[in-house]
Amino acid sequence: MVIVLLTQLTQANENGIIKGIVSSGSETILGASIYMKNTKIGTSTDRNGTYSFEVEAGNFVVVVSAVGYKSKEVRIKLKKHEEKILNFELEEDVFGLDQVVVTGTKTFKRRTDSPVIVGIIDSNMLTNVQACNLSEGLKFQPGLRVETDCQTCNYTQLRMNGLTGGYSQILINGRPVFSPLTGLYGLEQIPANMIERIEVVRGGGSALYGSSAIGGTVNVITKIPKESGYNLEYTYQNIDKGTSDNIFNGNGTILTHKGNAGATFFVSKRERDYYDNNGDNFSELPKLKNNSFGVNLFFLPTENQKIELSLSSMNEYRYGGEMVDKEPYLTLQSEERIHDVFIGSLDYQINFNNDNSSFISYFSGQKTARDHYTGIFPDSDEDIQNHIENPPYGISEVSTVQGGMQLNHRLEKFIKGVNVITTGTEYVVDKVYDEIEAYNYLINQKTTNLGVFFQSDWEITPSINLLTGVRADKHNLLNKFIFNPRASFLYKMKESTQFRLTWGTGFRAPQAFDADLHIAFAGGGVSRISLSPDLKEERSTSISGSVNYDKALEKFISGFTLEGFYTYLKDAFYQHPLGEDDLGELFEKRNGDGATVKGVTLELRANYDKRIQLETGLTIQSSTYDTAVSYSDALAPTRNFLRSPDVYGFATLSITPNKKFKTSVNLVYTGAMDLVHLAGAPEQLADAYLKSPTFTELSFKTGYTFNLNELDTSFELFGGVKNVLNEYQEDFDSGKNRDSNYIYGPGAPRTVFIGVKLNSI
Repeated sequence: MVIVLLTQLTQANENGIIKGIVSSGSETILGASIYMKNTKIGTSTDRNGTYSFEVEAGNFVVVVSAVGYKSKEVRIKLKKHEEKILNFELEEDVFGLDQVVVTGTKTFKRRTDSPVIVGIIDSNMLTNVQACNLSEGLKFQPGLRVETDCQTCNYTQLRMNGLTGGYSQILINGRPVFSPLTGLYGLEQIPANMIERIEVVRGGGSALYGSSAIGGTVNVITKIPKESGYNLEYTYQNIDKGTSDNIFNGNGTILTHKGNAGATFFVSKRERDYYDNNGDNFSELPKLKNNSFGVNLFFLPTENQKIELSLSSMNEYRYGGEMVDKEPYLTLQSEERIHDVFIGSLDYQINFNNDNSSFISYFSGQKTARDHYTGIFPDSDEDIQNHIENPPYGISEVSTVQGGMQLNHRLEKFIKGVNVITTGTEYVVDKVYDEIEAYNYLINQKTTNLGVFFQSDWEITPSINLLTGVRADKHNLLNKFIFNPRASFLYKMKESTQFRLTWGTGFRAPQAFDADLHIAFAGGGVSRISLSPDLKEERSTSISGSVNYDKALEKFISGFTLEGFYTYLKDAFYQHPLGEDDLGELFEKRNGDGATVKGVTLELRANYDKRIQLETGLTIQSSTYDTAVSYSDALAPTRNFLRSPDVYGFATLSITPNKKFKTSVNLVYTGAMDLVHLAGAPEQLADAYLKSPTFTELSFKTGYTFNLNELDTSFELFGGVKNVLNEYQEDFDSGKNRDSNYIYGPGAPRTVFIGVKLNSI
């Protein structure tokens, strides 16, 4: 409902004033944006939901939007010296379909207006599923699967549409500072209370982000200052009736009275003991000590300029292996990691040309220092002496630096419609130094990439949008520029249905360090992977099509998204076995002939009276090489991707009978997948292909909130159980000669948790 009240005031200039209140039901809305359509002219509501701004006389379309609510528009005619009062009543956007997203186009768009389909995992979802970190939250988005890939150190990687972690581009606030080394452990190092929301673009539609965006792009957007306040949270988790896990999170936000500057802080501390599942005194979950803190700041020097600064620091100690009180090199088998990670970014934006143009410049970077140990205690006296004199400790120094600029320009009369032209360039330098002297293992590589991109976002009519673009990359390991075009088409049928079709190409350059170069234990030694001297880039072609439908009745809202996807990889990377040396198994990363990944994803959603909400997603897919590849000299080659289930999905159910009580139930389903199990442990005498069982990971959480109005604070008690059915791998290898890559299924067994949370109100 929009109430328009007109009164006349005498002003000292020729402008008019627009003012009013934005509310939903009986509550006013803080931080709602009110602006003139297709411009940046406008303001935001204060704590009381009120707003006011001055604008030149004329005819306008006024838009109001707020996070969690559906946007509204109203046409007005503003006269000189006139004060126009516009009061807006907004409806809740229960599925977030009206949210503004940036990842699909590098510009701000409503989700339903974006030609590239963008999925959202917001902070409410992370809270409902009791996600402690980024890794635990990413499981609740269609087409995404997080897997644990090492029994000893428990590094994780993200698979998108069946492709391994190296094909997924992970961004922090839109910047590719998530380095290959950070990708091994960073999914667990980024705490959930650092995250505002996660935007997900699956497939080649994210080609504007360059190398490693073949499978898709995940953009982690950190907390931004909205309202002065704080929250504190403590959670205790007990893993399988034994192992303790203590987590403390805190957030605080400060805004100036004028709202032209603000800062939000986060701090997180976690301590978890190690966990042994099969009683062999070797851990399946490593010991963890995490300390993270950071700050996001913004400053508006003028109405048309904005400066944003983001800084975060993460320190982690991780130890897995024999559970004894000894130095790592004296244990029978272990991995120890000490990470110090620093990430920062600085963005500057200025709007000009009557807000039809904007210029953005940015600089970002990360630096990771790592001390690590990976070793097995030898058996013979001579080898023991050599091991003690020269234990296999290593050091890693990894840094990523990016600088870039982007220009956006709106053409109001482009043939029939409106076209937003985006062009820019960015330069990325990535340095990797990783050494274990005792293994004669050294990676010392510097890669650079110059990227130039151009995009046309043409709204032909209010119902038809055509997005086209191309990116050119010059990688220092490649001899020529790599051009990757893309095109996306959106047709909106009424307000309820959107049809999308996307085509794009991509490439993946040879990396000095990524998930499959992790040193693993197998066959009583350590496996190492090198790059073939003839390794060249992978190329990809992707196509996807989708239909999105949502229908709202008085109390019931439901909808679905059906998407089909197809990706062909040319010169696909794979690991070729080279045999072994005195230290263990040797593999080489090579180019194969090609590979095909194809499938379909179905999302269903429903909400009754804003009290019961269901969201679910299911992916059915296949991933095969054109020519069979070998994973062991003792096994026949196979065309199937390993660790890639044909079926997987998730579901979440939230029940909120009132504002104080809330219960959520969620599950993650993982279908059967092909695995290779290397010999060496007592349980495995020969290399073998195996098929994993299916897993259904069911969890729930219940909470109740008490309002302490005298203290402007709410007090929440919550508790629940993760993996209620204790669906966990049952055939782990035992002892020091285990194949540490033989791990699959949920990341942890049954875990009971309780907690308390304080929020300012």
